[in-house]
Amino acid sequence: MEYKLTDFLPTTKKEVELRGWDSLDIILFSGDAYVDHPSFGAAVIGRTLEAAGYRVAIVPQPDWHGDYRDFKKLGRPRLFFGIAPGCMDSMVNKYTAARRLRSEDAYSPDGRHDMRPEYPTIVYTKILKQLFPDVPVVLGGIEASLRRLTHYDYWQDRLRPCILCDSGADLITYGMGEKTTLELAQRISDGYRISDVKDIPQTVYIAKEKDIPGGITADDIMLHSHEECLRNKRSQAENFRHIEEQSNMMHAHRLLQQVGNDIVVVNPPYPPMTTEELDASFDLPYTRQPHPKYKGKRIPAFDMIKHSVNIHRGCFGGCAFCTISAHQGKFIACRSKESILKEVKQVIAMPDFKGYLSDLGGPSANMYGMHGRNLNACEKCKRPSCIHPQICPNLNTSHQKLLDIYHAVDALPGIKKSFIGSGVRYDLLLYRGKDEEANRSAEQYTEELICRHVSGRLKVAPEHTSDRVLMLMRKPSFRQFGEFKRIFDRINREQGLRQQIIPYFISSHPGCHEEDMAELAVLTKKLDFQLEQVQDFTPTPMTVATEMWYTGYDPYTLEPVFSAKTPREKQAQRQYFFWYKPEERKNIEQSLRRIGRPDLISRLYSTYPGTPSPVPQHPSKSQRNESHRANNRSEKPRKEKRGRHRSDQ
Repeated sequence: MEYKLTDFLPTTKKEVELRGWDSLDIILFSGDAYVDHPSFGAAVIGRTLEAAGYRVAIVPQPDWHGDYRDFKKLGRPRLFFGIAPGCMDSMVNKYTAARRLRSEDAYSPDGRHDMRPEYPTIVYTKILKQLFPDVPVVLGGIEASLRRLTHYDYWQDRLRPCILCDSGADLITYGMGEKTTLELAQRISDGYRISDVKDIPQTVYIAKEKDIPGGITADDIMLHSHEECLRNKRSQAENFRHIEEQSNMMHAHRLLQQVGNDIVVVNPPYPPMTTEELDASFDLPYTRQPHPKYKGKRIPAFDMIKHSVNIHRGCFGGCAFCTISAHQGKFIACRSKESILKEVKQVIAMPDFKGYLSDLGGPSANMYGMHGRNLNACEKCKRPSCIHPQICPNLNTSHQKLLDIYHAVDALPGIKKSFIGSGVRYDLLLYRGKDEEANRSAEQYTEELICRHVSGRLKVAPEHTSDRVLMLMRKPSFRQFGEFKRIFDRINREQGLRQQIIPYFISSHPGCHEEDMAELAVLTKKLDFQLEQVQDFTPTPMTVATEMWYTGYDPYTLEPVFSAKTPREKQAQRQYFFWYKPEERKNIEQSLRRIGRPDLISRLYSTYPGTPSPVPQHPSKSQRNESHRANNRSEKPRKEKRGRHRSDQ
């Protein structure tokens, strides 16, 4: 389908005039390229405001150098400026865990590195406040959301206060922002000054104590001040437990933190979106295409998701290193089958679609439709995870609703295969509770997933092999991965398939010692793996793992936790991922002797010096291609970055 320029939200003065507008209500500044798709936050907020009758424009990736013409070209909005810095945290997007520049910026045309500054939230806001000091600036997106209180910044290696302090903005809308932004636009449109808007859920503002509505009450949680956290790392750890618990409660408390003579106020979040509300967001008139200004240019992130469909929000896994629950919450909000099928049909109609849906998933592939059986218990629950340290007996783990979605999608004309590219929680598949129907649905889901929805390789994330480290990660025992792999291999044998299981692992996570990594190498070698999907732990704001890494304490027990921090310590752990590379052998053998584990050398290598190390044999490229053809899978699996920090908004 050919789209006209006016089918997109305007990005220039000419495009505003093409719509017949002489002014704008809200102008959004985005750190990402403008892709009019429900996986890109600026598009979601822009379309949501447009549907409510507001005149909205997006300025994608404005030039922050020189005369600031991109910030001035659309003039002054009637209501406010909105900052949407990007789908990924700007620093995670730009740098590796070793603080080296990444090979490309996935959200910029042709992957260019020079299209956004570091911390665009701060840079954009300061420019706008300089040019239009009387116009409110509202922050949204993951960068501001995860910096709403005192946080550790890995790239600057220091604690930073709430990002409102550094940027000079007026308000943060944290989390998924549709409802918050609509309410804010209505208030300001009704004549409220932004300084008087202090009661909207899911917002953050700075005020003097006397100006806090209702004053400080017994129901509020007063955190340690920013200055106290600077003095005492244990105070920062104590703060985080409250922050995480309140982020994942159905009925949360207001959080307060003193910074200097002011107080940062975090209003509790909205309840999870209903199916009808979520459908309304996904059913907006997205073109699902990059703006025409990018014609002939590649936007890597769009290539990853253009033939995929997101079916729910939220994740109750609570992984220690993941930001999803801090941004989206742990409660699952599901789209209806009708809304999902409507979007799949849009994908089918795309001219380059060849019948293969790259992903039908969400933050976790198999949480759709899951919730507590007794919702009253959920409303009182403080657990950051519904499945760790064990699966909550109140959780309905039935996969039947998800199977119904898969069956309905696969029955559509034009669909040859729907692949599951999102990560699968195998602990949910292996769980056997008292509900036999839910148990049967998990078995059926496992079989159908492996037989019908794997594009040659299935991604799962055991993350480590040490149960002690996995407990800190909030991940299941490695024994469960072994059990799932046996099921995967059995079904492949029975069905005559030659598919691979691709495990993801992390080194240098808090609590992980070099010896743990050495044992990981031995165990994964025994399972015949050459690890490919690996990463070094990167501390990112508002995760329990980051707090452990920075403070040295577990926020929930306040017990000390070791972390590998120096480049030498981190490299000493990371090298064990690549034990099978000849160039790594000498260093690994020396390291094993140094840490007192020479017994592991013979389990990784031959005991005869100089003998080449045995390398696990995997199917060759030609064999894999032949296997794909035999299984009627003509597309390669989607190649994604190992990003735990992406979010819709």
